[in-house]
Amino acid sequence: MNIYLQGTVWVLSASVVAALVGYLVRRIGQDEGRPSNNDAAGQVFTIVSGLQAVVLAFVLVTLFDTVTDAREGAHREAQSLVSVAWAVDSLPAPAADEVRELGAGYLRTVVDQEWPVMQRGGEVAGPGWAQLDQIREVVLNAPAEGEFEEGRKSEASTQLGKVYEERHERLTRAFDRGVVAVVWFVLILGSVVCVLLPNLFGGTRLFPHIVLVSTLAGALALLLFAIFQLQNPFSGGSRIGPEAFTWALERLGRS
Repeated sequence: MNIYLQGTVWVLSASVVAALVGYLVRRIGQDEGRPSNNDAAGQVFTIVSGLQAVVLAFVLVTLFDTVTDAREGAHREAQSLVSVAWAVDSLPAPAADEVRELGAGYLRTVVDQEWPVMQRGGEVAGPGWAQLDQIREVVLNAPAEGEFEEGRKSEASTQLGKVYEERHERLTRAFDRGVVAVVWFVLILGSVVCVLLPNLFGGTRLFPHIVLVSTLAGALALLLFAIFQLQNPFSGGSRIGPEAFTWALERLGRS
């Protein structure tokens, strides 16, 4: 289902349910004493809605930063692997060709095997780590004479270390869910309470009251939908693709 259609369903469903509850409360509930509750209910609503807004904002900002870091990390991983190949190009043969071939194999593994698993939020297996170990072995065993070649070999080792680091971060982000169950419990229950509390207010007509509670429910549902879509940086609304790794394949001349 299209993400915009999914979001619309979330918002409309929450709005309809809130409107129905508001209508039933006004039609079936007792009006006696409700206007006098406005001060007390207003104070409680202010506190609860304020706390809920803080929690929603914190979770959204955290997830947004995670998606941004994941996208930048994928580019750093791919760029670092290209930098390894460029550094090894200055070393005697056949190290350069071996590193480019092994690097291309690693990139294809990431794009063809790992990325679909990451989009499902699964635990990535496969030969990825072993391929990086092979590249590291080639770099370490590559002969180097003179200060320049030693410097290029050291640079290749440094860049390869960054590949290891970024790979670990990428797989961790894909496997670990962004929002744990207890946080979802707080977000959903807090949103429900925020929508129900305005039904204690008195003084408004039926139609404006229904509009207010349905709008509030729709806005909260929209924020929850955004959080749901941002949980996994590699799927849902964020959906980071493997473009950085296909770019690296082109740079290595193995696309």
